[in-house]
Amino acid sequence: MAQSNEDPKSLVSTQWLFDHLEDPDLRILDASWFLPNAGRDGAAEFVQSHIPNARFFDIDEISDHRSELPHMAPPAEKFISRVRALGVGDGHQVVVYDALGIFSAPRVWWNFRLMGKENIAVLDGGLPKWRTEGRPLTAEPPLIRDRHITVQRQAHLVKDVTQVANVAKLQSAQIIDARPADRFHGFAPEPRPGLRSGHIPNSKNVPWNSVLETNGTMKSVKILKSVFEDAGVDLKQPLITSCGSGVSAAILSLALYRMGHHDHALYDASWAEWGMYADLSVTKG
Repeated sequence: MAQSNEDPKSLVSTQWLFDHLEDPDLRILDASWFLPNAGRDGAAEFVQSHIPNARFFDIDEISDHRSELPHMAPPAEKFISRVRALGVGDGHQVVVYDALGIFSAPRVWWNFRLMGKENIAVLDGGLPKWRTEGRPLTAEPPLIRDRHITVQRQAHLVKDVTQVANVAKLQSAQIIDARPADRFHGFAPEPRPGLRSGHIPNSKNVPWNSVLETNGTMKSVKILKSVFEDAGVDLKQPLITSCGSGVSAAILSLALYRMGHHDHALYDASWAEWGMYADLSVTKG
């Protein structure tokens, strides 16, 4: 576990959240999301049991539906309308968690940062740690009041396919892929049908679970640095995270933020886009 989890802009402990549950300016979001082949429904599980006063942030619904790609970052106006409807406004401290520990919650953390909202932290260890510790859960829906929120999109935090293709060709930044090693190397099929196997040329592989402890909490900053360096990542370069569809890449983004790399970018469409187009080069092995 990280040496200090109490950073309201990145990561907080279950004890911190428990101590602040009654804070009037705290907003809790359940961002549980699962891979297409997992057979689980985050919204349905939320209805059955969630942390008191949590609201469900639907990663697939609060996205850009103009795109055929999965859960692309929403336009600012859609983000505003959906987040307001969740009762999240200016001046609120947000804590986001998910049902797998640290998996999909960092995607929402990144979405908020993309919109210029920095007072958001991921719950270290997520719902599994909260439940294991016997902390309170409920099926009661929260009372929500619409709140005003202003955003300012931080374009430098996201990259599109053209930008990533140029980076891969010129090697002007380090692309870090969060997918499991067998998918990165092209030895295992993608969970989404119709996608090629392999990885973006010149990218490095840091599987998302390699930055987590076995209990689902994030590793210490010192160990995180070793994980990235052992994977051949040059942390002195500009950095771009990628994965299957922009979800687990945000886990690496959170780890990089914890390490002090605050201005790195995320390839939003990730392999869901790159693996689909035959004119984009793929490396295997």
